[in-house]
Amino acid sequence: MSVSESDVRHIASLARLGMTDERLPTLVVELNRILEHMNVLQAVDLTKYAQCETTTGMPLRPDDSVPTQLQRVREEFAPSMRDGFFLVPKLESHSALGSSADADRDNA
Repeated sequence: MSVSESDVRHIASLARLGMTDERLPTLVVELNRILEHMNVLQAVDLTKYAQCETTTGMPLRPDDSVPTQLQRVREEFAPSMRDGFFLVPKLESHSALGSSADADRDNA
Protein backbone atom coordinates (compact mmCIF):
# COMPACT_ATOMS: atom_id res chain seq x y z
CA MET A 1 0.00 0.00 0.00
CA SER A 2 1.25 3.47 -0.80
CA VAL A 3 -0.11 6.99 -0.72
CA SER A 4 -0.20 9.46 -3.57
CA GLU A 5 -0.10 13.24 -3.60
CA SER A 6 -3.87 13.31 -4.01
CA ASP A 7 -4.24 11.07 -0.92
CA VAL A 8 -2.09 13.42 1.15
CA ARG A 9 -4.01 16.46 -0.10
CA HIS A 10 -7.31 14.76 0.77
CA ILE A 11 -6.14 13.84 4.28
CA ALA A 12 -4.81 17.37 4.82
CA SER A 13 -8.14 18.85 3.78
CA LEU A 14 -10.03 16.52 6.14
CA ALA A 15 -7.73 17.57 8.98
CA ARG A 16 -8.00 21.22 7.89
CA LEU A 17 -4.23 21.48 7.53
CA GLY A 18 -2.60 23.95 5.21
CA MET A 19 -0.52 22.10 2.64
CA THR A 20 2.04 23.82 0.43
CA ASP A 21 3.03 22.34 -2.91
CA GLU A 22 6.69 22.38 -1.79
CA ARG A 23 5.98 20.22 1.31
CA LEU A 24 3.74 17.71 -0.47
CA PRO A 25 6.41 15.49 -2.15
CA THR A 26 8.34 15.18 1.13
CA LEU A 27 5.22 14.09 3.02
CA VAL A 28 4.38 11.52 0.36
CA VAL A 29 7.87 10.00 0.67
CA GLU A 30 7.76 10.03 4.50
CA LEU A 31 4.30 8.43 4.68
CA ASN A 32 5.27 5.75 2.15
CA ARG A 33 8.38 4.92 4.21
CA ILE A 34 6.20 4.54 7.30
CA LEU A 35 3.85 2.21 5.40
CA GLU A 36 6.84 0.18 4.09
CA HIS A 37 8.09 -0.19 7.66
CA MET A 38 4.65 -1.38 8.79
CA ASN A 39 4.74 -4.04 6.05
CA VAL A 40 8.13 -5.23 7.35
CA LEU A 41 6.75 -5.43 10.90
CA GLN A 42 3.71 -7.41 9.71
CA ALA A 43 6.03 -9.95 8.07
CA VAL A 44 7.83 -10.77 11.34
CA ASP A 45 7.17 -14.36 12.45
CA LEU A 46 5.75 -14.29 15.97
CA THR A 47 4.67 -17.93 16.21
CA LYS A 48 7.63 -18.89 18.43
CA TYR A 49 6.54 -16.38 21.07
CA ALA A 50 3.79 -17.08 23.55
CA GLN A 51 0.84 -14.79 23.16
CA CYS A 52 0.28 -12.63 26.21
CA GLU A 53 -3.36 -12.44 27.15
CA THR A 54 -4.65 -10.66 30.19
CA THR A 55 -8.22 -9.93 31.06
CA THR A 56 -7.64 -8.21 34.37
CA GLY A 57 -5.68 -5.19 33.14
CA MET A 58 -3.25 -3.18 35.17
CA PRO A 59 -3.91 -2.83 38.89
CA LEU A 60 -4.92 0.69 39.81
CA ARG A 61 -3.64 2.63 42.78
CA PRO A 62 -6.16 4.16 45.15
CA ASP A 63 -7.00 7.74 44.22
CA ASP A 64 -6.35 9.43 47.53
CA SER A 65 -4.86 12.68 46.27
CA VAL A 66 -6.26 16.03 47.36
CA PRO A 67 -7.29 18.45 44.59
CA THR A 68 -5.21 21.62 44.31
CA GLN A 69 -7.03 24.63 45.63
CA LEU A 70 -7.20 27.71 43.42
CA GLN A 71 -6.19 31.09 44.80
CA ARG A 72 -9.41 32.60 43.41
CA VAL A 73 -12.75 30.99 42.72
CA ARG A 74 -13.33 30.05 39.09
CA GLU A 75 -16.18 32.48 38.66
CA GLU A 76 -13.79 35.42 39.24
CA PHE A 77 -11.68 34.74 36.16
CA ALA A 78 -14.10 32.84 33.93
CA PRO A 79 -15.99 35.02 31.47
CA SER A 80 -19.09 32.85 31.70
CA MET A 81 -20.06 29.70 33.59
CA ARG A 82 -23.03 27.35 33.77
CA ASP A 83 -23.47 24.38 36.13
CA GLY A 84 -19.81 24.62 37.19
CA PHE A 85 -18.46 24.50 33.60
CA PHE A 86 -16.72 27.23 31.61
CA LEU A 87 -18.69 28.54 28.64
CA VAL A 88 -16.43 29.46 25.76
CA PRO A 89 -17.35 30.83 22.33
CA LYS A 90 -17.28 28.40 19.46
CA LEU A 91 -14.67 28.73 16.75
CA GLU A 92 -15.79 30.82 13.81
CA SER A 93 -15.35 27.79 11.53
CA HIS A 94 -17.79 25.78 13.70
CA SER A 95 -20.52 28.38 14.01
CA ALA A 96 -22.74 26.58 11.48
CA LEU A 97 -22.78 23.43 13.65
CA GLY A 98 -24.96 24.92 16.37
CA SER A 99 -25.60 27.90 18.55
CA SER A 100 -22.71 29.75 20.14
CA ALA A 101 -21.97 29.91 23.84
CA ASP A 102 -23.14 33.54 23.79
CA ALA A 103 -26.56 32.51 22.49
CA ASP A 104 -26.74 29.70 25.05
CA ARG A 105 -25.89 32.13 27.84
CA ASP A 106 -28.54 34.59 26.63
CA ASN A 107 -31.18 31.82 26.66
CA ALA A 108 -30.23 30.59 30.16
